[in-house]
Amino acid sequence: MSDTPASKPKQAIGSQFVRFLIVGAIATSAHYTVLIVLREVFGVDPVIGTVIGYATGTIVSYLLNRRFTFETRPAFGRGLAKFVLVNVVGAGLNAMIVWLATSVGAHYMVGQVIATGLVFVFNFAAARYFVFRA
Repeated sequence: MSDTPASKPKQAIGSQFVRFLIVGAIATSAHYTVLIVLREVFGVDPVIGTVIGYATGTIVSYLLNRRFTFETRPAFGRGLAKFVLVNVVGAGLNAMIVWLATSVGAHYMVGQVIATGLVFVFNFAAARYFVFRA
């Protein structure tokens, strides 16, 4: 039997989810580091900081997910374009949740933690079924 992607059984969703979770933890660390530094060191508005942090995490996430999480690897540029599209939507959701949390008086990190969980689920589904679809 050949070792081409078409000859391999589809990667189990559980395995992909665990790998996506590991990559997500690394990308989230990059996101949070940028956010916290921008907010606490430079006084940047938390909504702007989270968008910049999210963009940083998106780059880390695409590179690692393409290499580590998903068997199907679309052409780099096409896959990146789809991944960016998904993450623009995710960034909007993320910023909206942080804005909502801060507008009701919650600490920006409370909103960020809630946003991280919700956007993670959205991003996994979109990556699996849209970006890295076999």
